[in-house]
Amino acid sequence: MVNRAVKVVSVLLALLFILAGCKKKEPQLVWDSNLFKIGSQSSPRTVDLNSDGVLDIVMGAGGNEYQKSSQGILALDGRTGDLLWQQVSTDQVYGSATFYDINGDSIKDVFIGGRSPHFKALNGKSGEVIWEYFYEHHKSDSILQHARFNFNNSVLVPDQNKDGYPELLTVNGGNSKADPNSEVNRFPGVLMLFDIRTGNIIAADTMPDGKESYMSPLCFVQPGQTDHYIIFGTGGETISGKLYQAKLSDLVEQKLSNATVIASEKGHGFIAPPVLADITKDGFLDVVCISHGSSAVAIDGKDHRQIWKQTLKDTESSNSFAVGYFTDDEVPDFFTFVSKGQWPNSTGTLQVMLDGKSGEIQYLDSMGCTGFSSPVVYDLDDDGYEEAIISINDFDCSLGFAGKSPATVENRLIAIDFKRHSFRVIDQTSGFKNIFSTPWIGDLDGDGYLDIIHCQYYHRGDLLTFLGMRVKRIDLGIEVKKDVVWGAYMGSRGEGIFAPPSGQ
Repeated sequence: MVNRAVKVVSVLLALLFILAGCKKKEPQLVWDSNLFKIGSQSSPRTVDLNSDGVLDIVMGAGGNEYQKSSQGILALDGRTGDLLWQQVSTDQVYGSATFYDINGDSIKDVFIGGRSPHFKALNGKSGEVIWEYFYEHHKSDSILQHARFNFNNSVLVPDQNKDGYPELLTVNGGNSKADPNSEVNRFPGVLMLFDIRTGNIIAADTMPDGKESYMSPLCFVQPGQTDHYIIFGTGGETISGKLYQAKLSDLVEQKLSNATVIASEKGHGFIAPPVLADITKDGFLDVVCISHGSSAVAIDGKDHRQIWKQTLKDTESSNSFAVGYFTDDEVPDFFTFVSKGQWPNSTGTLQVMLDGKSGEIQYLDSMGCTGFSSPVVYDLDDDGYEEAIISINDFDCSLGFAGKSPATVENRLIAIDFKRHSFRVIDQTSGFKNIFSTPWIGDLDGDGYLDIIHCQYYHRGDLLTFLGMRVKRIDLGIEVKKDVVWGAYMGSRGEGIFAPPSGQ
């Protein structure tokens, strides 16, 4: 399973450009774990499952859509790449994991969702099922009858049933068999609150506009306030939608109709989760979102006024923003990439960085073809400007995803230097692709140096077909001088909230 041969050294040496002035060691491929016949639309998250002091990797996986798999959820040893455990799934598990210890063994347990519908709590040490969601138990309920599709990411929210444990907030929605540009067979998304220990549903309510939902919800509290707020979105790739803010108590009382619309778009919905960051420097978390129609909007967290808006015409976005200090001020900025044209006939991507203060485009490039992984961020060369790390797929973009499949694909992991308007390759592999998985960056083993966890998928034929996957751990040889704040999908904590790193 694990190939320890360091076969990407020639590429990794290109990283030496970022080591100037830093305490350094040689970059190296630590391990390369190969799993056969499966793939993933999930992004890796990390937690120590075997108490060895090294973070381990948990991610969803599986076969092709609608296929059962014995490897629907994977836990890999962070030290060696070996498989710690696996868990069966009835369909693809594309969510990213949430962690919390509910059985008192001092090992955090795993909560993760996906298609058909799949939502499970797993023992972090063994991978055994603690509880799982069964639609059949709820199909006669007036609200939960709609919760039969896909579970997206969950987030922890404050204890609501007074048992001393947080609850899990997630959303179920989206019918993959519904025709594009049609309202037929579209059903309302359901926002759900699970008892984290038992899997009992504490509260659930449908979207206020009756639309479907694919967006992972956020939960937060503003400074000086006691009410917790939630943000959720509706609509799809061809279905109009809205972005809402409500009190957590509104969900508990099944009163999502009280939610406030803070953004909307016709012909497209809100799929990628927004990010929360203080861009007005008033201490309040502001909301920065991008619709599927690539309208990026910043919304004041204090009064919901629009701060700025930037629309990238003739593109689509299912990719969340990464947040970092990319320009020369103290306001965080936002980076993502969007797809040219219309799915599934997309013809390439645009990488775009927006100034957090004004919304103006500060960086624009066009590399590779359509993909749905999101960027991660760190100041790799310690010059005060952070770089964004993204996964790029190079193939004949004119083929799109609905035409002839490209004969060759090359996947590249690159770091973009916004200060110099340049980029460097971290890793590149021919014959492999990465359509969905966001990398992870951080100090995996506590040695004070950055590691990257990077996923690639074997390509032969259709771009969306799973034929095998590879997970790599690369030691960058770069000293960790500040906290890694945006080192995974929805940030290092998986909450979609940006807090400046220590020392900033």
